[in-house]
Amino acid sequence: MSDLPAEQTWMILVELLSDLRKKGVEIPPQVTEDIRMARTTLNFYKVDPTDPERMVELKRLNDFLNSAQDPLLTLADDQGEYYLEQWLEKLRKASRGEQIYQIIDKKSRFVVGAPSGFSMARITFKKPLSEDRVQEIAEYHNVIIEFEEDHIVLIFGNKENIKESLKEIASFFKEQVDLDL
Repeated sequence: MSDLPAEQTWMILVELLSDLRKKGVEIPPQVTEDIRMARTTLNFYKVDPTDPERMVELKRLNDFLNSAQDPLLTLADDQGEYYLEQWLEKLRKASRGEQIYQIIDKKSRFVVGAPSGFSMARITFKKPLSEDRVQEIAEYHNVIIEFEEDHIVLIFGNKENIKESLKEIASFFKEQVDLDL
């Protein structure tokens, strides 16, 4: 499912945004948010593209892409006609289904079943952790901590509680670094 024209379009817009930032162009925050939401929606859709409930996400995906594309192209136009034309050509190719970027098809990082209304953090450690140590932090800071794998932890809760729990979990990183020395 890496042959989606929308995914190619997303990659082009991210590259355009990055290039404009390198040129010192100020990007409106809503454009960055639309790009971020497009990626989240794309990942959600790619979990199971045959699911009819996920198919409706394609419209949302295209809405986010269009909302980001219009102001980015206006900013590109300010850089000159040749600059704009390069990006328009890439977007035209993507809309025809041509591959502009090689997409590595990897497992989606979207967390299925994340509690509604909760913020989330994902932490990957070098070595597996003891579940008991982490669960104490979860209880103390009123967050939900789940092990995705022995060394990957998901934390759900309100943002402030997650921040506080991450401060304590940070000590585990130091322990792992010290063990490797």
